[in-house]
Amino acid sequence: MSDLRVPLNRVRDVLLEAGYTVAGVRALLGPVAGGALARDEIVPALRATGGGSALETLTRLFWLQVPVPADGTTGELVRAGLAEESGGEVRGLFHVEPLEDVGGDGHAGYVVSDRKVRPGDGVPAPDHVVGAGGASASLARLVVHRPVDNVLDLGTGCGVQAVHLAARGQARRITATDVNARALELARMSFALSGTDDVEVLDGPLFEPVRGRRFDLIVSNPPFVVAPPGDRTFTYRESGMPGDDFCRRLVTESAGMLNDGGYCQLLANWLHVDGVPWDERVGGWAEASGCEAWIVQRDVQDPAEYAELWLRDSCEAGTPEYRARYEAWLGHFERHRVTGVGFGWITLRRGDGPVRVEELRHAVEEPVGAYVADVLDGFRAGAEFSTACGRTLRAAPGLVQEQIGPPGAEDPERIVLRQTGRLRRAAGVGTVEAGLAGVCDGSLPLEPLLDAIARLTGMDADSVRAHADAVLPELIADGFFR
Repeated sequence: MSDLRVPLNRVRDVLLEAGYTVAGVRALLGPVAGGALARDEIVPALRATGGGSALETLTRLFWLQVPVPADGTTGELVRAGLAEESGGEVRGLFHVEPLEDVGGDGHAGYVVSDRKVRPGDGVPAPDHVVGAGGASASLARLVVHRPVDNVLDLGTGCGVQAVHLAARGQARRITATDVNARALELARMSFALSGTDDVEVLDGPLFEPVRGRRFDLIVSNPPFVVAPPGDRTFTYRESGMPGDDFCRRLVTESAGMLNDGGYCQLLANWLHVDGVPWDERVGGWAEASGCEAWIVQRDVQDPAEYAELWLRDSCEAGTPEYRARYEAWLGHFERHRVTGVGFGWITLRRGDGPVRVEELRHAVEEPVGAYVADVLDGFRAGAEFSTACGRTLRAAPGLVQEQIGPPGAEDPERIVLRQTGRLRRAAGVGTVEAGLAGVCDGSLPLEPLLDAIARLTGMDADSVRAHADAVLPELIADGFFR
């Protein structure tokens, strides 16, 4: 680390002075070239970066991965070992990528990974280290926003999550682990280039490098891909364990690694097995952990879609072996009665509380980490609620009410409460709940409000209370009331 800190500190100055940040590159490329680059098409971006400025040079060298003429900007990169010069041209040896903070309004740091493998470049090496992507960004936005003493980034890869955590300043100590020695080497470079000091870097699988320790927060973008056994595996995405066992073990073993009230948050794939409800299967992992939990399925792919996705990811589509590899994936899923593969988030919190498993396919307010603790608190509050508990209620901010029915009708056929923020849930409600949403501001006890609604609607007061007892716990758990 001491050998590369000084040159990479100098490189960081070069990158920042040139404006090599996500915002800077986005402004340089514009929407058309930026959109094409997101689809791995670099021609529009090459056309947009031909002016020779320092920012254009860095973008072509490290993001587009094409050689550039040697100049004053590139000399520091060569001396730091990030690029090599030959015949007056400089070629990047790594993919050096700026990170945007999770709020999307600032610069978090840099990550160093292997050069991106694009179609036609061949298949990645088994120890290939990938850079930041959609999955790592999703996890960074999920991680709870709270100050903690110590964090474990399990399966750090090139160090994306550790850099995000350090940039937010929410952790006093960060430990990063991986089984891939090359990943740890590049993670150290990412930390040095980002000015992320004093990250502890350890080699080993699952929780083995940190047995006997406890953490306030564990984050993991693990090797969750479910692939058939064979001679071609990629460390960044496949654990070598059968099926979804890696994610199951990470969940079931996490409680023993957490301090009281500590969080474990990860992305995961889970199998949909014929005859076994997926929510019961994955929910059982959390129940076995002894933690309260929120498990969210964001997408499901059938076996063919899943195989195609990961064969494209490793640039195997179009190769002579593609058909045989595709058949191997499908045969593996058939033998294990797999009907689909789910993808989503898992948040665990060490403590007594319910396990909630659900599917949310729609867009939600980001970053989820800003309110994930409130979501878990809501599940617990809903499970404990009754109208006799003496607690006040407050309607959640940003609720809107929709009434559905024929034009001119005196009474709506249906009333819907909709959240305009956070998880953006919608719930069909009755007159009692709609009335409470209009008057609950936390200042009055619930019982007088229910009595008033009974008088206004002509309903029996006991029936109104019984109805509220039946429906309010779920509406509280879903975040409509607090």
